[in-house]
Amino acid sequence: MKITDIQIEVIRRALPDTGLDSDLGRFSGEVEQGVLRIFTDEGIEGNCFVGAFRGGGHGQFGSILNVLKPELMGRDPAEREWLWSRLPILSGRRGLSMTAWAPVDVALWDIAGKSAGVPIHKLLGTQRYETEVYGTYPPRHTAPDGWVREAETFRDAGFRAYKIHPGVLSTRDVIDMVGRVRATVGDEMELMLDPNNGYNFRKAYGIGRALDDQGFYWFEDPVPYQDVDAITQLTQRLSTPLCMSDKPEFQFYEAARAVRLQSSRLVRGTAAKLGITGLKKLCSMVEGFGMNCEIGTAGNSLLNAANLHVIFSVSNCAYYEYWMPVEAHQFGLVEDIKLNERQVIEAPTAPGIGYKLDWDWINSHKVATLE
Repeated sequence: MKITDIQIEVIRRALPDTGLDSDLGRFSGEVEQGVLRIFTDEGIEGNCFVGAFRGGGHGQFGSILNVLKPELMGRDPAEREWLWSRLPILSGRRGLSMTAWAPVDVALWDIAGKSAGVPIHKLLGTQRYETEVYGTYPPRHTAPDGWVREAETFRDAGFRAYKIHPGVLSTRDVIDMVGRVRATVGDEMELMLDPNNGYNFRKAYGIGRALDDQGFYWFEDPVPYQDVDAITQLTQRLSTPLCMSDKPEFQFYEAARAVRLQSSRLVRGTAAKLGITGLKKLCSMVEGFGMNCEIGTAGNSLLNAANLHVIFSVSNCAYYEYWMPVEAHQFGLVEDIKLNERQVIEAPTAPGIGYKLDWDWINSHKVATLE
């Protein structure tokens, strides 16, 4: 089998308004993302969506078509490891970003699964057929009461885990809020806090002690990911595990450094930057050190499906990140990722990525075809 062409259908869609200008930005208005199409001489097409609901896909389109397409034309789509080995050169000399390579890697895995007639997790080696989730929203409140109501909503919907994005809330208000949230949901619900690398050491330590008191499951990205001294000190002083980090471009190598330095007890990864190839490698690497790789949202439906395939193939990821509102990142599929009646996600059974593209919707929202 050989790759014969690569195209991107550019689609424009409306985003739900989260109602708050937070440190993560306000999600509203319109965004343009891409539908990646990798064609082969055997008629099998590999797909992935390009770009997250924050920022869209235009930053990746050029690299996919100008850097990766010439590399892949005429090659066997199974040569994913060859492409992985090319990343240091393509990034260092050609300006390729991991967010441009990742959807290409996922589309190549989609071809492999369709060719074999099995879902991707079967090719990776299925470990389980369902996964727990935690619910989360972007920062959308200005006072502790908002997060207490949010926690009630998740609890009443049957979620068993909830991750808080506190935004720029003060130390005093965060400490007050996490105590009230714990009192609201009780001891049966796992809780996480993610300030998106927004604290200095002093603020992170003060809030971390409150998380210890409230039995939080992890403390995600409290300080900038490159501040290894602060991360190490927090890991040594707090009982709540630090979970680092969604931020770096090369998550695989940053996680390897964290393992080597013993600076963090949990690592983060996402198919949005690691594809399926790199994310599976990351999970396997840290498994050897008894660590979990907790996989974060990838920003669109098919990259999130890629996350799921890796989750179903490993034992060292406890949760899928169920980002709300789902309309922010779900689009373009006949039936999207959803929770069953037990509030878990079941493994897809269809070949390849396992979710069928809604070409009627895609064509009605298409604004350009790029080649």
